[in-house]
Amino acid sequence: MLELKNIKKSFGGKTILNDISLDVQDGEIISILGPSGSGKTTLLNLILGITEVDGGKIIYNGEDMTNVPMEQRGFNIVFQDYALFPNLNAYQNITYGLKNKPGISSQDEVDDLIELLGLKEHLDKKIEQLSGGQKQRVALARTMVMKPKILLLDEPLSALDGVIKESIKDRIKTIAREYHLTTIIVTHDPEEALTLSDRVLIINEGKISQYGKPEEIINRPSNPFIREFILNQLEIKRSNIFTLFQCEATA
Repeated sequence: MLELKNIKKSFGGKTILNDISLDVQDGEIISILGPSGSGKTTLLNLILGITEVDGGKIIYNGEDMTNVPMEQRGFNIVFQDYALFPNLNAYQNITYGLKNKPGISSQDEVDDLIELLGLKEHLDKKIEQLSGGQKQRVALARTMVMKPKILLLDEPLSALDGVIKESIKDRIKTIAREYHLTTIIVTHDPEEALTLSDRVLIINEGKISQYGKPEEIINRPSNPFIREFILNQLEIKRSNIFTLFQCEATA
């Protein structure tokens, strides 16, 4: 569905991304994982169209999108800070984009999405009255009513913790599965990437270190960086992740 071919990007003479190539299948959840400064957010911005590539191609459904403006690509992003309008209530935020494109989602589709995300009782609240998890769900709903071709999420769980974090993670999975929506997530947290995604792209110093299924990365890290970055950080939680993969394998 989405293919990146030999993507390169530099800023001020410094190489940020060097020869990045990968494919994303229709309906997949992909996480872009890496330490701070590795180039993962830059890669997300290149896919979205905020930033122009210096070299390589972005192909979507066989069409070259490399030089297509962001507003014509049909990809939508939920930013890390949610970017909600504080002067509008939750419902007005959710439906804001429909003012310019009213035919994209019907009222029934909007209502179904609100129900799916558990937002019905919060629709009249101002943004300042919402919790972090509720803001994240409103931001997801606002993006989803526009029926994006690809959903991009920038650190969607970084401001959340505990039960709320797990709840949002489950809702992202549910949305991706029910809407058969290709989803690309940027995260710095190995646990998030490994438990949320179908495949994980790990970037280090602007290059791909490994791209594969979570169980492949856990069981067959491709180099010392992967072992240190992934496995050492997960030492306390590894048993839970291994149990998850074992359960899925026998399900």
